[in-house]
Amino acid sequence: MKQLLSFILLLMSITAYTQSLPSYQIFTAKGKKAKWGDVVKAMQQQEVILFGEYHDNPIAHWLQLELTRSLGDQQKITLGAEMFEADNQQALNAFLAGKLSAKGLDSNARLWKNYPTDYAPLVKYAKEKNYAFIATNIPRRYASMVAKGGFEVLDTISAEAKAWMMPLPVAYDSLLPCYKNMLQMMGGHGSSNLPKAQAVKDATMAYFILQHLQPGVPFIHYNGAYHSDNYESINWYLKQSRPGLRIGTISTVTQKDLARLDKEHLGKADFIIVVDEDMTKTY
Repeated sequence: MKQLLSFILLLMSITAYTQSLPSYQIFTAKGKKAKWGDVVKAMQQQEVILFGEYHDNPIAHWLQLELTRSLGDQQKITLGAEMFEADNQQALNAFLAGKLSAKGLDSNARLWKNYPTDYAPLVKYAKEKNYAFIATNIPRRYASMVAKGGFEVLDTISAEAKAWMMPLPVAYDSLLPCYKNMLQMMGGHGSSNLPKAQAVKDATMAYFILQHLQPGVPFIHYNGAYHSDNYESINWYLKQSRPGLRIGTISTVTQKDLARLDKEHLGKADFIIVVDEDMTKTY
């Protein structure tokens, strides 16, 4: 009896300790605390969901999977990600159809180093549910070309290569904070073509989202937070094509204090996931 009592007291002390160490807190755009159920309910009303992550953050990846399951278990959805480049769609489709092994996918697609831990669960879910998973990003070699030579270099590539990106010419607003701030972060040492390379990624991701958007089928897109923060970037390009599109946004940030949302993060997205800055990274 004494041993049982001691065990119960130990469990109570562990529970109390862990409850005092929350790993994350969700806030609305205005800084009001929210619950996970609020996020799911709000995203159920959207046509496109842009889930902005920190690529090495385990909380963001876990919640991406949870949101995907919450929506996908109730209705058909489409998945898509920055982490897959458009010219890898054939290999991704083959894997989803069971015609290519996981090892074969690794050999035929340029998978990110954290794919096994962070993105494979999403792809596996799509495969199990027979849902489409769209490779939305421009092949990195073309984004690199733009970073060096501007948009003009895209006129020199083949018609086949142009099928793996947004239609030319590229709409571009250099005054958008998401692009303007990139140059400021470089301290004046970055080329004016650097934000253009970011823009072709944003434009291409938006293009392929719209190309695969079906009526009544929400499209969940996973991307780095900078690609959707402040309702710019991908969001801006989506709205240029379809102004009335219902878009839900989620961002990820880290803070020391989870009690309130820092002013710099206000308005970044419909919901902001604040993760403890000491959280272990996936790589």
